[in-house]
Amino acid sequence: MPQLRHSSQPAFWEARLAPFLEKYCLVLCLSLVGIACLRIISTYDALSLTADEPAHLACGMEYVADHVYTIDIQNPPLARAMEALGPYLAGARPTGLSVMREEGLAIIAQAGNFDRTIFLMRLGNLPFFLMACVVVYWWSWQSFGKSVAVLATGLFTLLPTNLADAGIATTDMSLGATVGAVFFATIYWADKPTWRRALLLGLCAALSFLSKATALGYVPITISLALACYLAVRRPSWQELWYVVRQRTGTLALAAFTAAMLMWAAYWFSFGIVPGTNISLPAPEYFRGIQDALTHDQSGHGAFLLGEYRRTGWWYYFPVALALKTPIAFLILLGLGTFVCLRERARMVSLFPLAFSLGILVPAMFGRIDIGIRHIEPIYIGLSIIAALGLVQLLQWAHSGINSALTAGVLAVWMVISVAIHHPDYLAYFNEFAGKNPENILVDSNYDWGQDLKFLAKRLHELGVEQFSLASLDGVMRSDYLEAWYGLPKVKIVSDSTPSPGWNVISPSFDKSFRFQLNDRPTVVRPWYDQIPPTERVGPLRLYYIPPGQPSRFVH
Repeated sequence: MPQLRHSSQPAFWEARLAPFLEKYCLVLCLSLVGIACLRIISTYDALSLTADEPAHLACGMEYVADHVYTIDIQNPPLARAMEALGPYLAGARPTGLSVMREEGLAIIAQAGNFDRTIFLMRLGNLPFFLMACVVVYWWSWQSFGKSVAVLATGLFTLLPTNLADAGIATTDMSLGATVGAVFFATIYWADKPTWRRALLLGLCAALSFLSKATALGYVPITISLALACYLAVRRPSWQELWYVVRQRTGTLALAAFTAAMLMWAAYWFSFGIVPGTNISLPAPEYFRGIQDALTHDQSGHGAFLLGEYRRTGWWYYFPVALALKTPIAFLILLGLGTFVCLRERARMVSLFPLAFSLGILVPAMFGRIDIGIRHIEPIYIGLSIIAALGLVQLLQWAHSGINSALTAGVLAVWMVISVAIHHPDYLAYFNEFAGKNPENILVDSNYDWGQDLKFLAKRLHELGVEQFSLASLDGVMRSDYLEAWYGLPKVKIVSDSTPSPGWNVISPSFDKSFRFQLNDRPTVVRPWYDQIPPTERVGPLRLYYIPPGQPSRFVH
């Protein structure tokens, strides 16, 4: 660990806390990760299906059961296969529908036990959370010591975005874990280019490129920034640089060959012509998926930010999301840690977490698919290490145990409590900067992705509701399944122009974003539910009670 400068000897940190963390490093980290896993697993049965989960199940089930990958090739199969494996082993099978969301719902319905199937789906995502924790632990230990490894791992396991993404069956946690893994594996190999480290690098690269299409952008950019840090700090001559390159060429070729073969194996050693070219390549599905992902990014995706709906995105979308979806205590530590990294820039390892984090954030800012902070999930690996360095500096400045408790201790408790009170709905977490109506800033997978319909069913039964109207963005969007799986009362469709008597439930994501994407829905400039306050809320969901027989007039 770099020797952080301070005005006087910080006896408490160096004499007591740091030795304790170093002595019990592994036990503490395993305990922190174990607690986080229990929190994540406890959300499986509590949360209803989110919007993308059935589609991921459909694609993964086709891959696992039929050994083909055709329904949706825009994202590679790794995470989807892991999430379909549990249901497959429990007896679920493809049904043959071509629309991936409908196919996913049909697989769940056919399986018979809804809660068990969803539990097994989501459990398949947990190994990626564990992998991400290992990356944080290993990277921070190798670069800064065991005491920082404990703090970084602890901070990572407390972040609500990590807990949310690890708790649902999507591709985002796999992206975060594997992109972080290939970055640190690159640094690890570059420091000592043995064949074993080259094989590890090849494995991590393959997992990363098989996790999500955006890894193809994040990995080379983060590694390029790390290389820039090396050149800026070491300032090697051309002769020295050429020697470094020659010493690593052979093992780099081994890493590349390993990654290529593993990726080809993941596509069952398929071979064929890539559409739009006359070239035959191994795993043509992978290259078609890249084309689809680029087309998707160029055409954009309907999204909402700060009261505005667009299809082309905003350059400031992810900075806003980071500022509001990250605990304020963590942001304070992050600012202090950034100062420490820049101050200690003479050591390359202090710059690498910054390089990694910028390598995720900057390219994402130029993308056109702005539908959730989950798309920059890898950034929290780098940020956790930076924040841990900030926490160390704060503890060093505090000098005594009492001062540490009043500074670093207060921030830690604030962070723990602010996240814990959102359990189990970590997806809807916003910090205090967002105010009481975060749906006016961000929606979709940042806030309301269909995860609260089980809680809605419980509340409607408490109210004695037998029928209600619903407009939501969720993973089901079929009244028969909603009623059978969640126990909701009879479901009707909400009209934008006129409220139905009784209870009406509006999803903020539907209101702010999804309804603009429905071609068959009549256009209403200002729906009635935007003209009156809700009667109450269930999580992000807005509930309106319209008394029967009460006249109401709304301006369209």
